[in-house]
Amino acid sequence: MPSAVKRLAAARGLPVYQPESLKEQQARDRIAAVKADLLVVAAYGLILPQAVLDAARFGALNIHASLLPRWRGAAPIQRALLAGDAQTGVTIMRMDAGLDTGPMLAQQAIAIDAQDDAGTLHDKLAALGARMIVEAIDALAAGRAREMPQPQTGVSYARKLDRRDAQIDWHHAATDVARQVRALRPAPGAATQWHGQPLKVWRAFPAEGGGVAGEVLESGDSGVVIACGDGALRVTELQRAGGKRLPAAEFLRGCALAPGERLG
Repeated sequence: MPSAVKRLAAARGLPVYQPESLKEQQARDRIAAVKADLLVVAAYGLILPQAVLDAARFGALNIHASLLPRWRGAAPIQRALLAGDAQTGVTIMRMDAGLDTGPMLAQQAIAIDAQDDAGTLHDKLAALGARMIVEAIDALAAGRAREMPQPQTGVSYARKLDRRDAQIDWHHAATDVARQVRALRPAPGAATQWHGQPLKVWRAFPAEGGGVAGEVLESGDSGVVIACGDGALRVTELQRAGGKRLPAAEFLRGCALAPGERLG
């Protein structure tokens, strides 16, 4: 699917170049031929070689969705949620050869709401980043931009999500599992096993109760309560393999998920 940037460019007759790799000389030459003043990078999936970073007069700026140096890497939004961070933000940084290690031009924090998931937090940070990059570009053009090195302390790495991150371990505390559900929504979704089949948990909240990890304690219109290693989790939206995402009450009308059953 074309991104919003590509759709806007196409509507205005602007050329869009999407190289599969930046390792080939032809791709680097095409970028250099533009003679850009500045490169702006946001959630880009390719590593920019030094030749590309040097192709523009003012170099390359990255809109990074974290308070650097915390959560350098591919999944800063999800890792902040998984860790239970109280805040995150956007850093505008000059790109260098390292992984999100360049000097900072601007940084702004926002609080992570208790109900935020990866989708809502992404949208908040996208709006903030859009404002901040315009301000940074204006500062560069006016010659008043100031760069600051990143602190040497507080460095953490936000590795890309994989299948292990999506699997719920019911031995963990209910608060941790609830954060996992939020961090993996809207995609790929936190998952468990039920009768040997995957069952996705899309919405859940810590609840009162206790029992054997993964045991269904309660099942009704208000949700399915599942015991965790510490506390319990009330699941209010689920999806079985091949089915739709459904509120718990609707899900239970078609699937008997009875107290005493075990998940995982």
